[in-house]
Amino acid sequence: MKKSILHFLLQVMSRMPFWMLYGISDVLYILIYHVLGYRKKVVFKNLRNSFPEKTEAEIKEIAKKFYRYFPDIIVEVIKMFSIKPEEVIKRIELSNPEEVYRHFNAGKAVIGVTAHYGNWELGIHRLSLMTDFDRLVIYKPLNNNDINQIYNGVRTRFGATMVPMKQILRHIVRLKNTPHISMFVADQTPVYQDSDYYMTFLNQETLVYTGTERIAKMTGNPVVFCHIGRKPKRGYYFCKFTTLVEQPSEYGDHEITHIHNEFTEQIIREQPQYWLWSHNRWKRQRKNKA
Repeated sequence: MKKSILHFLLQVMSRMPFWMLYGISDVLYILIYHVLGYRKKVVFKNLRNSFPEKTEAEIKEIAKKFYRYFPDIIVEVIKMFSIKPEEVIKRIELSNPEEVYRHFNAGKAVIGVTAHYGNWELGIHRLSLMTDFDRLVIYKPLNNNDINQIYNGVRTRFGATMVPMKQILRHIVRLKNTPHISMFVADQTPVYQDSDYYMTFLNQETLVYTGTERIAKMTGNPVVFCHIGRKPKRGYYFCKFTTLVEQPSEYGDHEITHIHNEFTEQIIREQPQYWLWSHNRWKRQRKNKA
């Protein structure tokens, strides 16, 4: 019952025009940042640890810009419940889709990598509309199954297939020797049983997923980064594809993992306000050795 009510309310809100949703976003900014102080301790800790070279005034400015951008993502995700394909195409410009198509034309699949940057959720819709080949979006299920079902239903509106991390291998086998794209959001926090590899990311020792590298080496498919950046006009984005790895077999252990994480860091450093700083990314510390 609660699931049906929530889904109905989100559907109704999604029918609002963008200008009205951004009005709601303006109010949410005041509530989240100035009134509730949502996750301020986490955000400021993450920023200070990531940018020790910046002054406190600079850190505060980045945080304020992040909190101004964050509610826009919330209302844009709500809009995904009813947004039309032509509106998606208008709001996320594909800078160079030919970078993906050239791999498809060579008969290869693509191991896509992106991050919690720009609007990664709306990016699912844009990815779905750029090709008729299978589009797999690898995700880490939430603890709340009702929320999972609601949002996965929205994410698959235009043909994407949501694949839990633990099921990716069966889908890769099913699509063997068939052009398709598997998109990994690779800056998530692993649980200890899923990874034991640490690297320096944003100036901090960070537990990282190595699944992207394992799948790339297993299949021999290229690794392509999808950078979803924000344009100056509110609600508009671009998506630029960069092939980071052409031949995975040519790389040693953990090299591919370092390449895509370092590329992510470079993007974050250029415009840090558009990364998800409220996420407690560094909560998995290295366990003490016995």
